[in-house]
Amino acid sequence: MQHEITAKQRLLDSNGNIAEPGFAKKLLWQYNRNDITAPKIRIKEWDYYYIGTQDYGLCLTISDAGYVSCLSVSFLQFGEKPTQMNDSEIGLLPLGKLNLPPTSEAGDIRAKVGTADMNFLNNGRERRLYGSYDNYCNTKKCLVFDITLTDMPEESMVIATPFDKDKHFYYNQKINCMRANGFFEFDGKRYEFNEKNKALATLDWGRGVWTYDNTWYWGSGQMILDDGSRFGFNIGYGFGNTSAASENMLFYNGKSHKLEDITFNIPMKNGEYQYTDEWTFTSSDGRFEMTFKPIIDRQSPLDLKLICMIPHQVFGLMSGTAILDDSTEIKIENRLVFAERVHNKW
Repeated sequence: MQHEITAKQRLLDSNGNIAEPGFAKKLLWQYNRNDITAPKIRIKEWDYYYIGTQDYGLCLTISDAGYVSCLSVSFLQFGEKPTQMNDSEIGLLPLGKLNLPPTSEAGDIRAKVGTADMNFLNNGRERRLYGSYDNYCNTKKCLVFDITLTDMPEESMVIATPFDKDKHFYYNQKINCMRANGFFEFDGKRYEFNEKNKALATLDWGRGVWTYDNTWYWGSGQMILDDGSRFGFNIGYGFGNTSAASENMLFYNGKSHKLEDITFNIPMKNGEYQYTDEWTFTSSDGRFEMTFKPIIDRQSPLDLKLICMIPHQVFGLMSGTAILDDSTEIKIENRLVFAERVHNKW
């Protein structure tokens, strides 16, 4: 069952639960922190951007997890010698003080923790991401970025998902295939994002009250096809009770195409996931059949036993076929995307 929401409404009822779970193609639910009835320390809010080309990418996150805030930057290169650099600054007990906007449609975030100074500005027409990170990865060198995102697609993936626990929920929007122009600099080198290298950006906008122990799967891709069309996808599960709708969706020239269930087939050996071996993705409706060759397993684990954040965000090359609502087949070959399995106790 895929229950689509088509009219604006409040996200939460008087008890702090999602009033009408489902999916939408626009940001129709209205989120308000004051409607949450769970303790403030349990509220999770974040804005995560991935900006990338076929050759390199940048991950930028500003998050408020209630008891900690986190500003993080990851720098990835996918060439002959793949490399990753990940660094984060952690603050204590933000409890909403970062003032993350209640909507993704407009609003600014300005945050500074430790040596990281990050700004996500959104005037409703374009987004500017800029900032700096001194002593990045303990190199005594500064990473600087300034990127503008334009051409917001008309439709996106929006989902309101309850957990099987009172007062817990997840409200999420994924915006894929925004055009990116700008740069980042590190260690005397400048990396450009522009139309020539077909740079695109994705936003993962999340708000909610999560249960303590979670494992989720998420995959995302964005690309310029040979005919100039913009194509992307969002796939995943593990974000709560998805009986009303999944978050699986294709994006083609600004329009969303809903999928049913997707399965991540991650290789295992002796009971352990082999994240850098070849994966496959299969779909219950036969509309998303892909192979995935990993390049980088992006990791920045935190394991304090009672609290842990253990991500495996794997970047690699995807090939296969996706089918739009009108039965149009989109074939891709060796396109740079990412897929992840994450285990959190938070």
